Amino acid sequence: MASTAQESVYQVDALVAEDIDAYLDRHQHKSLLRFITCGSVDDGKSTLIGRLLYDSKMIFEDQLAALESDSKKVGTQGQEIDFALLVDGLAAEREQGITIDVAYRFFATEKRKFIVADTPGHEQYTRNMVTGASTADLAVILVDARKGVLTQTRRHSYLAHLIGIRNVVLAVNKMDLVGYDQAIFDEIVADYRTFAESIGLDAFTAMPISGFKGDNITAPSPNTPWYTGPSLVAHLETVELDAEADQAKPFRLPVQWVNRPNLDFRGFAGLVATGTIRPGDPVRILPSGKTSKVARIVTLDGDLDEAVAGQSITLTLTDEVDCSRGDVIAVAGAPPQVADQFEATIVWMAEDEMLPGRSYWLKLGTQTATATVQAPKYQVNVNTLEQLAAKTLDLNAIGVANLSTDKPLVFEPYAANRALGGFILVDKLTNATVAAGMLHFSLRRSQNIHWQPTDVSRDTLASLKNQKPVVLWFTGLSGAGKSTIANVVEKKLVRMNRHTFLLDGDNVRHGLNKDLGFTDADRVENIRRVGEVARLMTDAGLIVITAFISPFRAEREMVRQMMQPGEFIEVHIDTPLAEAEKRDVKGLYAKARSGQLANFTGIDSPYEPPEDPEIRIDTTAMTPDEAAELIIKRIIP
Repeated sequence: MASTAQESVYQVDALVAEDIDAYLDRHQHKSLLRFITCGSVDDGKSTLIGRLLYDSKMIFEDQLAALESDSKKVGTQGQEIDFALLVDGLAAEREQGITIDVAYRFFATEKRKFIVADTPGHEQYTRNMVTGASTADLAVILVDARKGVLTQTRRHSYLAHLIGIRNVVLAVNKMDLVGYDQAIFDEIVADYRTFAESIGLDAFTAMPISGFKGDNITAPSPNTPWYTGPSLVAHLETVELDAEADQAKPFRLPVQWVNRPNLDFRGFAGLVATGTIRPGDPVRILPSGKTSKVARIVTLDGDLDEAVAGQSITLTLTDEVDCSRGDVIAVAGAPPQVADQFEATIVWMAEDEMLPGRSYWLKLGTQTATATVQAPKYQVNVNTLEQLAAKTLDLNAIGVANLSTDKPLVFEPYAANRALGGFILVDKLTNATVAAGMLHFSLRRSQNIHWQPTDVSRDTLASLKNQKPVVLWFTGLSGAGKSTIANVVEKKLVRMNRHTFLLDGDNVRHGLNKDLGFTDADRVENIRRVGEVARLMTDAGLIVITAFISPFRAEREMVRQMMQPGEFIEVHIDTPLAEAEKRDVKGLYAKARSGQLANFTGIDSPYEPPEDPEIRIDTTAMTPDEAAELIIKRIIP
């Protein structure tokens, strides 16, 4: 009898284990939808997400107890549960009742898994909203039924459409506060539709909801019998995913790394961005243009007969082709484009304004290049959709500009491929992300202008002069002594029969840079042009001496990158501001102090001294002649 009972227990345990395994297997193979909630302040975004987590039973008992306690202390719903507290985790968010940072939450239903990003409603946190939208398949635009469509509603809708989100839900929230009035709902939907059509948003799904009361969230609400559409969760469970649409596009695999565990295996690993691939399919490796065929599709669980968009795989090819991180493996018959000059929409995300001409790291998929952004063609007024003239972009501004890279990039327009059309710009010095962008198209000149090979090499020109080309880049405050020491250096080199050329900051502004002023952007362009001239002169085999304040480290580093390794020598003429101002040979400090001269370095414009120059000259302890001797010994031992 005991044996029979024990066998029954084992059978029950086996059934439970089988059910658990089946559930886990089913859960593992559910599709994943990423979506964002956005809209104006107090439209109820955090409350809606909290309600979704609560109704999908994704809250543990201790979390629920803490939520009930916090709702009484800092909640905004009286004695009832404040669902927004499940998402607003920062102390500042709870104190102010607003969302500041992007909060990501996971939940699941029987049909699908979800990752939702709660994005801030305040205009000053627009960059945070763009971050959340960059990976989303769907956007839930919330509107307070009492307030209707607001400026920030339009702003977030425009950004969601700009980022490429195809599925938009207009959730008219807080219907309980307007008595579930259908007329109010219809008026808001009509108002929003007019705006949506103006930005090219052809279709959206509108629904009346109450995140606080739960109306039309997980099931149809009896309070809105006039609404016959799906509940929010039902819509989220059935909407088509971007990954499903991407599978019909041409195959693209940005290579993340070369998998080489041993001498007998060489594969190219990455996430399939778009399309479908099978063994035997012909492929093209870009930007080189080499062709081959797929030999195997390798995964941790074994080889596949087919791989589709959204899968991480390793491809092996039938030929030994040169392919590395940053390259793109594409279907041979319909490859993406390759270019180094583009038009793009840029969303500026840094506190400091964009400086046209400054070089930034550009990251596009697995590709990294140095990029230079030109002055904007125009800035977009998101509220009115006007195109405004602009010389730069400041925090949260959106503009259209041309940019160029130091090497060809494999790309597709963002509208066709988010993986190969969306990029970020990174400050080279701070490694901070300063902008997000979307490529429109390559410029025609990038296709029509090519390097013209010459028969006389730079090495030949340098050997004729019996010298090694170099750039001596003098930097320091006005009055530090740059031009004085540069002149002495050139005279000494000429006596040694060396071939030199001196580029002086004041002299080039009489011709090459006569169109530039002294704003930060103009200073950047000034140095960029001088750097290009200096590079051409080193190609001619000359010793180039430059004397420029060149106040920004980023631009000095940009010029260094233009030169051959070892040919850029930074010379910091390190003179204290008080000493430079005491000399004031040109009377510029006096004018700056009196307000007659704006944007003067050291007074009302910053100077960023070199952190690790090749040569440092202390003019308070060294004469110009001694400084010149020290510099020459550095380049001619």
